[in-house]
Amino acid sequence: MPAEPRSASGGAIALRTRLLAAVLGPLLAVAAIIGIGGATLIADVVRRTNDRVLAGALGAIAETVQVERSEVTLDLPPAAFGMLENGERDNVYYRIAVGSELLTGYADLPAPDPAQLVIDQPRFRFARYRDQDIRIGEVKRMLPRIDKPVIVQIAETLDNRKALTNRLLGALLLAELALVGVAALLLRPALGWSLRPLARLRDAVESRELSSRPDFSPLDNGPLPSELQPLARAFNQLLAQLDNATGGVRRFTADASHQMRTPLSVLKVQVALARRGSSEALDEIGDAVTRLERLVTQLLALARAEEAGVSAPLEAVDLKEVCAAVIGRLINPAIAAGVELNLDADDGEDYVISGHRTLAFEIIANLIDNGIRYNQPGGTVSVALLRRPTETLVTVSDDGPGIPPDKREAIFERFVRLGGAQGPDGTGLGLAIVRSAAQRMGAQVEIGDSAAGTVILIRFRFVDRRSTLPVT
Repeated sequence: MPAEPRSASGGAIALRTRLLAAVLGPLLAVAAIIGIGGATLIADVVRRTNDRVLAGALGAIAETVQVERSEVTLDLPPAAFGMLENGERDNVYYRIAVGSELLTGYADLPAPDPAQLVIDQPRFRFARYRDQDIRIGEVKRMLPRIDKPVIVQIAETLDNRKALTNRLLGALLLAELALVGVAALLLRPALGWSLRPLARLRDAVESRELSSRPDFSPLDNGPLPSELQPLARAFNQLLAQLDNATGGVRRFTADASHQMRTPLSVLKVQVALARRGSSEALDEIGDAVTRLERLVTQLLALARAEEAGVSAPLEAVDLKEVCAAVIGRLINPAIAAGVELNLDADDGEDYVISGHRTLAFEIIANLIDNGIRYNQPGGTVSVALLRRPTETLVTVSDDGPGIPPDKREAIFERFVRLGGAQGPDGTGLGLAIVRSAAQRMGAQVEIGDSAAGTVILIRFRFVDRRSTLPVT
């Protein structure tokens, strides 16, 4: 990419300067084009106007050429030369010849080729005479009883033409300079007026710095032009994301401090009892440490699942392998609780999805862990995998008390536990972790209908194993 233009001070060029240059540049180019076209038009008009006067003088002289007694005569009219008088005092030359024989005038005036002239049709041309540029008007006439053509020429120097051309060009140049100058003077305040909405937007952003606490509410910048509305919307979306991220940090901090206060208080009491010699205090300390460890682990898992920013590259994850790994991890707690773990998946089927193995492991682990905790002795937690054309479905079901219909949405919130203090030990974070991790992977979590127990369904988008994504 080309480097960003820099000003002399090293910073980026000001937007007002950019716009001024962007407007004045084409304006100067148009002025140059108009100047070139105007100069061409002026030269043509001056030439045509003076040629018309020259043609009048030429015609007046040619009309006096007569034949008397088989001889060519003429009477040069003073008015013909008076037409060519001007303030620049141009020199006037003339020549009248019959064939190649000079009748009167300047013999050395450049003569034309009679064959190139059309009878009674004036022709004009530039020539060089006596070290001066001249304009010659000439016409060929045929007279009765005269075999040879009569050539009438009249010429003048070009001082008047050049002076008139220079005056007109000067006027054109002054007009263009005045136009560009006035445009430059008017453009700067006009650009200031045009950039005023951007200044309001800047002021609205800078005003947030004066606030004692971060303000992530949408900007109140008044009406904006259509060009700035996408910028304002993008900035407000960024503010909303920041608000959501900081809100999550605040909620996480508040929830963590609230939930950790209880096991820490228990630890403090049990440590005091252990110092007094209570034998049961050590068991209570061990249980409290276990609960605290589980709480910290799940809080960290939730934070990882809700982590903002750019996600890691997707990978091909084998859900069957993940489910088997989770069951291997939780088999001992299941045996201790008297719960049987089953995995129902076809051996020849492919259960690869596009996602993150760590998040998939957290989802399956929390669902199976809940199934163990909220089950009954002798119960079963079954994990079933079903491959469909556009998705891979994971179903985790248990033989527990189930979830009332009016609680199906609430259980995905943090620290919501069914059964309250009388229920199984837990933090109330398991399903919150499941939903957050599933959203990051583009999966959907649903609670299925069941006559007994609980059924949780997770719908993962399907990816073929032949994909270029690495299988983990």
